[in-house]
Amino acid sequence: MATERTFIAIKPDGVQRGLVGDIICRFEKRGYKLVGLKMEIPTKEKAAEHYQDLSSKGFFAGLVDFFSSGPIVCMCWEGLDVVRQGRQMLGETQPLNSLPGSIRGDFSIDLGRNICHGSDSVEASTRELAMWFPEGVNDWNKTVDSSVYE
Repeated sequence: MATERTFIAIKPDGVQRGLVGDIICRFEKRGYKLVGLKMEIPTKEKAAEHYQDLSSKGFFAGLVDFFSSGPIVCMCWEGLDVVRQGRQMLGETQPLNSLPGSIRGDFSIDLGRNICHGSDSVEASTRELAMWFPEGVNDWNKTVDSSVYE
């Protein structure tokens, strides 16, 4: 089975609102494997590095301020097509365009407070995981994988 890994972060608004367990639960119930988990308060420098691809946008400074305003929960999820599927589970960046059933569609209504971040490509995931988990993540065997994958 070819698997991949993705970086998912619960932003300060999601942490403040007590949504960490709900978000983890959705990924676990889908069948994905959690291989990295930690809470961190990003510095402005680290937030700017994380969102470097948006540095030319007018909203960049506000995004950096918000992302570094409190604790975030950093996660590494593993599984088949987890980068693309993880983004679908999160919903659209603009929560008002997100379908009910997605994380943003169920828990968020404002673009500036859209609960979480998910890697948008395998390449971005590789960069983000190296940045947020320089110590690496946990490799372990999930014994119920035969109930998730054919």
